[in-house]
Amino acid sequence: MTRMKQALAVLLALCLAAAFPVCASGEEEPLALTPLGDNRFRCEYGGAARRLLIDLPEDPAGSGLILMLHGYGGTAESFHLDTGFADAALERGYTVVWVTGTPDPAVRTSATGWRYESGGTDVAFLSALAEAVQRDYHTDETRTCAVGFSNGAFMAHCLAAEAGDSFSAVVSVAGTMDVSVWENRPETCQVSFLQITGEKDAVVPKNSDGSARYARDPAIEDVIAWCADGLSLCETIPIGHGSTLTCYTDDSTRRTVWHLQVKDGRHSWSSERFTGIDTNALILDFLQSA
Repeated sequence: MTRMKQALAVLLALCLAAAFPVCASGEEEPLALTPLGDNRFRCEYGGAARRLLIDLPEDPAGSGLILMLHGYGGTAESFHLDTGFADAALERGYTVVWVTGTPDPAVRTSATGWRYESGGTDVAFLSALAEAVQRDYHTDETRTCAVGFSNGAFMAHCLAAEAGDSFSAVVSVAGTMDVSVWENRPETCQVSFLQITGEKDAVVPKNSDGSARYARDPAIEDVIAWCADGLSLCETIPIGHGSTLTCYTDDSTRRTVWHLQVKDGRHSWSSERFTGIDTNALILDFLQSA
């Protein structure tokens, strides 16, 4: 009976090792991208299956890489359709990866989203995903970026603070930094950063309208001050229908911080029809300057 129990224990251990492969160091094996046809892929990380769309330029070798992070309840497919960003990015030679988040396992009724708290699992997942795309398509490791909207923008802030070794530039549209990330942020920001803030966005705390006084998360102005610390104010530019773009830069490192404050903007991916600003073009202009 004892030998049978030992054999069963060995068999169980082998099954677990096959289901959850890890390196000898205890870290996960390099992430594998499995094609599903067209531009659809899947991968697994931390026991969770992930769905992806990958848009490739004619020659992805040496191209910049952009990870696109949707808002709460969204998917890779819905974000791809809603923004129209892919065509603009492909025209400029970027490889674009659209990622679907996962529901929060601790909340039974939660929708797809991102674990953007300090030390959350999605920092490691997105860093591993970037490495997998770099490996499979030979994209430029020095031009690896993330663009997030709403819930995905909160994730982008987390990457800016905790994944500076993996990402060179980060874009947040209608998001800010979670308080847990803010309280554990490094002394200086390592990445180039673009923040797009709607003047009337009730989700993003602001000193300008007093909403930060009662908010859990930091004021977006304070986050930008941290991002731009050590940089020089380059210029403040009127743009669109009464909006303002403030730019900071360091010529020696090329690190750049832009903050677009959208006049009368709300919690949205700004439409050129209403704001006079082509959000997709602005993001790509920023990434090419960073």
